[in-house]
Amino acid sequence: MTDTEFGYVHGLAEDYLKYVLQIQQPGSKPSKTSRVLQDVASSVQDEVERTLKQCLDKFDVVSVDTARTIFNQVMEKEFEDGIVNWGRIVTIFAFEGILTKKLLGKCIASDMDMCKDISFFVAEFITENTGEWIKQNGGWENGFVKKFETKSGWLTFLEVTGKICETLCRLKQYY
Repeated sequence: MTDTEFGYVHGLAEDYLKYVLQIQQPGSKPSKTSRVLQDVASSVQDEVERTLKQCLDKFDVVSVDTARTIFNQVMEKEFEDGIVNWGRIVTIFAFEGILTKKLLGKCIASDMDMCKDISFFVAEFITENTGEWIKQNGGWENGFVKKFETKSGWLTFLEVTGKICETLCRLKQYY
């Protein structure tokens, strides 16, 4: 399986949700790509949750279908200009984490089926809408990991911060 195929991306999306929800998987260790993604996306997610709390509080995520609808609306706005880059792809995962936490906050018990459903439609979106760009830009292992793992912390931080600001502006316009 190549790193731009659905199964690979779905695994990244599931791993990210397990990380966000602090679900331990005995005997399994996330891939290098998953670990780098978890570090970068969780930083973005923390920043978005902190700075856009009032906007995010308006999202009433009561079901997987509601999460899918909100996700699709926000992603449509995020990518309406046709520009794809690693920062925007990271924000997809960060938003996946935000929606899942909001949904699970409405539930009495954690439901892994809900998480699987969310990671499925997130992976589907990434594969269909950014898969070709990912492939053209080195894939996850030779593009994403190299970009976010080998640079100095400050340069990566500044790039991600720029993407966060860009996303925040988009979300503020939307809600």
